[in-house]
Amino acid sequence: MQDNDTKPNNPVSHPGGKIKQQILEQVREYYRLAHDPVGQEFVAGKSRINYGGRVFDESELVNLVDASLEFWLTYGRYSKEFENRFKEFLGNRFCLLVNSGSSANLLAFMALTSPLLKERRIERGNEVITVAAGFPTTVAPIIQYGAIPVFVDVDLTTANIACARLDAALSSHTKAVLLAHTLGNPFDLKTVTDFCRKHNLWLIEDNCDALGSRHNGKFTGTYGDIGTSSFYPPHHMTMGEGGAVYTNNPLLHKIMLSMRDWGRDCWCESGHDNTCGCRFCGQHGTLPFGYDHKYVYSHFGYNLKATDLQAAVGCAQLDKLPGFIKARQHNFNILFNELKQFEEYFILPQTLPDNEPSWFGFLITLRDNAGFTRNQLVEHLEKHRIQTRNLFAGNLTKHPCFAILKDGVDFRISGELSNTDKIMRDSFWLGLFPGMNSEKLNYIVEQIKLFIDQQES
Repeated sequence: MQDNDTKPNNPVSHPGGKIKQQILEQVREYYRLAHDPVGQEFVAGKSRINYGGRVFDESELVNLVDASLEFWLTYGRYSKEFENRFKEFLGNRFCLLVNSGSSANLLAFMALTSPLLKERRIERGNEVITVAAGFPTTVAPIIQYGAIPVFVDVDLTTANIACARLDAALSSHTKAVLLAHTLGNPFDLKTVTDFCRKHNLWLIEDNCDALGSRHNGKFTGTYGDIGTSSFYPPHHMTMGEGGAVYTNNPLLHKIMLSMRDWGRDCWCESGHDNTCGCRFCGQHGTLPFGYDHKYVYSHFGYNLKATDLQAAVGCAQLDKLPGFIKARQHNFNILFNELKQFEEYFILPQTLPDNEPSWFGFLITLRDNAGFTRNQLVEHLEKHRIQTRNLFAGNLTKHPCFAILKDGVDFRISGELSNTDKIMRDSFWLGLFPGMNSEKLNYIVEQIKLFIDQQES
């Protein structure tokens, strides 16, 4: 029986290496028989057009089985490889793998509450500027901690924060800005980063829907103090579940490592002891001198680690990521050019001149005089096997979870959220993931045209 605290044997020198190679070759053959998409014909009106999904080949299955045969399961060699390769891709100094994008947002926010940040730490009652037109777990950690989200309206053409309203949202209690790049479309990074520098505010970029997007040639997620990613199946790459936090700040990295791993003060990797060389000879708080450093806790933390099986899939997906990004951009351009003929009815997505989006989805907002409702159009599309999605929460403050909160006490709305409300009523988005092709995209356009023609007749 192998001790769970012992690192896995070298896969090359392992006595079962030959059998393992035979198993992995069988896995490749299994993929060709069970999963290979070649020959899977698209039939208009019968085949489902999903908004997102997994795009993979035998490499992911081979890595997954390889990791399972090692049976290390928790953070291991694949996790370390993924962290190193992902931070190199982004151009950041530090990266930590976690179990979801929501956990990444939780970890990023909670890191800013650490006592190690002294006067810059976020305390209960401090304010964080954000938007209500987004995903709930971007905002949830702020409320759960006892800080106050300050909601600012968005622009309709980008669905990102209306930067002209930043100054009005600022108060003496503001400590941070936490924003997502909506559907892969970067928010105005220059204005937001200038605002944060001017007022000494932290910036967290929720990059979960924007992996591969660039501003002035540099990847989004790398402009703020912390960036976050999600690897849920519909996203730009997948581990099934999984996420990451990344930063260039050594102190923030230290804090996030502690909070990700139970809040411990020790930084030893799994399977290693006494990396610091003073495991039993330190003074920590009011604990007895020499208390085992492996069980000293400097933060109230969590266990947010992903498994090595997830990381194994992620390593194979990283090889495909540049191609995934190009496919999403290509698919966006097809839909945008085809749907321009309907601008009388729709507000189509726009991006800022210095941005190069890696699109997650194609947002469509009905104009006030469209003559039909969002639900009428999406019901038509869904009836014809085309999957649609609303822009997440629409206006988060309208949801049942906010019923127990008090406006002005638990959260604050700066000005009006009129555009946010319009998105809640009149917007939806279509998929752009690499599993789409010209046949599917053209069919989507045909069905939108058919619906509009029916309204006009």
